[in-house]
Amino acid sequence: MLTDSQVRAAKPKDKAFKLTDGGGLYLQVTPSGGKHWRWRYEIEGKEKTYTIGSYPDVRLPDARSERDEARKILQAGRDPAREKKLLKTIGKIDPAQTFIATARDWFAQRKDLWTERHAADVWRSLERDVLPSVGHMPVNDLTPPIVLAVLREIETRGAVESAHRTRQRMSDIFVHAIACGYGTADPAAIVAPALRPVVRGRQPAITDLDEARAMIRKTEGEDAHPVTLLALRLLYLTAVRPGELRYAMWDEFEDLDGPEPLWRIPAVRMKKKREHLVPLSHQAVELLEALRPLSGRWPHLFPNARRPKQVMSENAIGYLLNRAGYHQRHVPHGFRATFSSSMNERFPEDRQAIDLMLAHVMKDKVEGAYNRALFLARRRELAQIWADLILEKQASLKDLVSTSRKARSL
Repeated sequence: MLTDSQVRAAKPKDKAFKLTDGGGLYLQVTPSGGKHWRWRYEIEGKEKTYTIGSYPDVRLPDARSERDEARKILQAGRDPAREKKLLKTIGKIDPAQTFIATARDWFAQRKDLWTERHAADVWRSLERDVLPSVGHMPVNDLTPPIVLAVLREIETRGAVESAHRTRQRMSDIFVHAIACGYGTADPAAIVAPALRPVVRGRQPAITDLDEARAMIRKTEGEDAHPVTLLALRLLYLTAVRPGELRYAMWDEFEDLDGPEPLWRIPAVRMKKKREHLVPLSHQAVELLEALRPLSGRWPHLFPNARRPKQVMSENAIGYLLNRAGYHQRHVPHGFRATFSSSMNERFPEDRQAIDLMLAHVMKDKVEGAYNRALFLARRRELAQIWADLILEKQASLKDLVSTSRKARSL
């Protein structure tokens, strides 16, 4: 057994050496004069070393006391060195961690599990609806009333489903903080019953062609950025889903100067994960020509007006319809119903071709999966017929991008 005077008197040598105490405890003396307490133990048949500390910061009685505590952990079947490392890591965590710092860490851990598009949507929704109001606050200072107030702001603009998605993401962030050792509660889970319920069913849509034309005339008369107006027009000309439109890239368009212009939407952006071919009417091609001077410098057709390296907001077209007076009467996705209803009524014999234009799964799934170009010639004809129908008495492209509109380019 060592004495304190022996420890104090130990002098360095050319090589490191040990002074043993008892029960596996020893003092290692280095050539530079350092004196470090170590404890040697065995777990699962392997010899390991537990670092206690350096003399004189850790005196002999303290080293023996920590050895005894570590031995108790070992006797309970746990690795004391590993447990000490975990406790040291937890001790470095700042309990005043802000919500935005936690959100960034949570996002970094999960983004690789998502598609690039979904990851961008998730972070954009937090930047828009959550971080400006509570991002600076310590995560443990956010109470259920504060979280509910954030979500109520989303509900008041009619985005009930978005409020529920945001609540779930906030809840995941709070749980992440708890798992990391500094979070204390998940207030977002508590407020779930206080949100307005999501009413499932068909999305609001005007399906009568005359009413749809009137809605378009009124909406395109709103004071809006020309890129948003052109996005609206391309949406109803092609009847694609809004998400497929927002992420449209210039290099997805083919033969725009030729007889068979086509938009080839990659499978990664499609709901059914299958490439979708969209034949373009001559009006759609002319729209693209008018759009290029406004956003052609970017890889995507419809940049965000404030952050043009990102795509336009998922709510841009919806807000435009709402301002025109069509809140809860027609949503961007509703143009697919307008197209389907109008075209099936006029061309019932072309139901399969119309379904393919909407990227619906065919009854014959094998044929639908392998023959993406099925009925392509007829679909091209129908696309032109639809463009002629829906654009009757509508504003010209020149009006949509006129100098009276907002900023000319992005």
